[in-house]
Amino acid sequence: MDPVFLKIGNFTIAWYGVLITLGIVLGIWVGTRLARRRGLDVDLFERMIMWMLFWGFVGARLVFVLTSWHLFENIPFPRVLLDIVNLRAGGISIHGGLIGGILTLIYFARRYRLNFYEYADLAVPGVAFGIIGGRIGNIMNGTDTVGRVTGWPIGFHWPASARAFHEGMCIPNPNPDLDLSKYCREVGGQLVMTAPVHFTQLYGVIIGIILAVAAYFWLRSRKAGWAFWQFWLWYSILRAGLEETFRLNPLPLKVYLNQGLGSPGIGLWTDTHLISFPLIIISIVMLLRIGRRPDTRQEQPVPGD
Repeated sequence: MDPVFLKIGNFTIAWYGVLITLGIVLGIWVGTRLARRRGLDVDLFERMIMWMLFWGFVGARLVFVLTSWHLFENIPFPRVLLDIVNLRAGGISIHGGLIGGILTLIYFARRYRLNFYEYADLAVPGVAFGIIGGRIGNIMNGTDTVGRVTGWPIGFHWPASARAFHEGMCIPNPNPDLDLSKYCREVGGQLVMTAPVHFTQLYGVIIGIILAVAAYFWLRSRKAGWAFWQFWLWYSILRAGLEETFRLNPLPLKVYLNQGLGSPGIGLWTDTHLISFPLIIISIVMLLRIGRRPDTRQEQPVPGD
């Protein structure tokens, strides 16, 4: 598990960026084919995607910094400014990326008087593929989106070869809820975190796969916006329930925490939990409204299909 995909001198390319890019490219290919089939403006859609990616990365980094300020608060000024914009060091928020992309799409819809939902639906596969690639990249990085120590049989022991993981986890954390250094032991001259943890990166990969498969069925609906709000509903449910509950994240609302070698490794409530619950309610309301609307979409044959 090495975060570096390619290194030439001092220049490195990380697996994380490569895998997210591959997911996005696959999503753009799927979205473009759908745009042609539905008689939408393909050139405008491709231009829209480029700007959605740019502002999506801005939003993803901004929300990560705001929700993970504990990682930056002790860094002296002005170096902290460089660390905030240094995407190569890792750290983005999927929710922030989605917000940045949606705001861009809203701008395009108003600027060119488009049906927002017709184009928003097309972005769903790309987001799902991007989640898969990003979470596999997290596995390669080791320390990204780590799970809590657990005594459940599904606990994962990171191999000693995952040096980035062990080095990150064996640094004492002033927040006792996040400190795993007490589980570290010296093995062969290297500090190794020996306790099993929730493999939350893999949980994230599973979520992405579920969303990608489900998107195939959601996009068959002839109601614009159906796939968009189904994505928000199920991403929020799965992220909050399957992944975030077991992740080693700060708890702004310390309602429940039970982690350790004889414990399930559960923490409630994180920032992502608090964001997900209102999104679930909004998504259900919007799906009920869209379900009562008449069909608005007509498929068109695509040459070569």
